[in-house]
Amino acid sequence: MASVSYSPKFHKNQNNLPTSPTMVEIKLSYEGNLHCRAVHQPSGAVIGTDAPLDNNGLGQAFSPTDLLATALGSCMATVIGILAKRKEIAVEGMTVTVRKFMSDDQPRRIKRLELDLNIPLPGTHPERKLIESAARGCPVHHSIHPEIEVVMNWFWAA
Repeated sequence: MASVSYSPKFHKNQNNLPTSPTMVEIKLSYEGNLHCRAVHQPSGAVIGTDAPLDNNGLGQAFSPTDLLATALGSCMATVIGILAKRKEIAVEGMTVTVRKFMSDDQPRRIKRLELDLNIPLPGTHPERKLIESAARGCPVHHSIHPEIEVVMNWFWAA
C-alpha cells in the first residue's frame, strides 16, 4: 500500500483522519426518547435536541429543523457583525427573530423561514445595502435548499 502524506495545513483528528481549517467535526449520540446530544469537537460546547411535539417528541429542546432556522439567523447576524467590525459600525443590540414553517404534506420538511432583522442603525445609513447584501450572502443562506422560501423583513432604527 502506498504511503499518503498530508499538506502541513491539514491536521489529523482523533481517528487519525485528515482535517482542514474549513472542516469542523461534530459528534452526536442518540440518548433515547428522541433526544440527541451534539458535541462541537473544537470547543467542547454541547447542545441537545428533542423531537418536536408535532413529531412524537416532547419539545424539550431545539429540534433539528429548529437548529437549521437558528443557524440561518445566527449566520446572518454573524456576517453582519463581521462587516460592521471591518467598517467600524456599531451593531450591538441587533436582534433576529426567525419563524419556521413546516410543510403540511410529505415528505416532512421546512417550507418557509421568515426572519425579522432589527438593525440598530437608521434606515438612511450609507452602508444599508451592503449590510443587507452581507446577510443574504451568509453561508447558511447559500446552503438552504431553493424550495425553502426565505423571507427577510428588515427593521431599521428611526
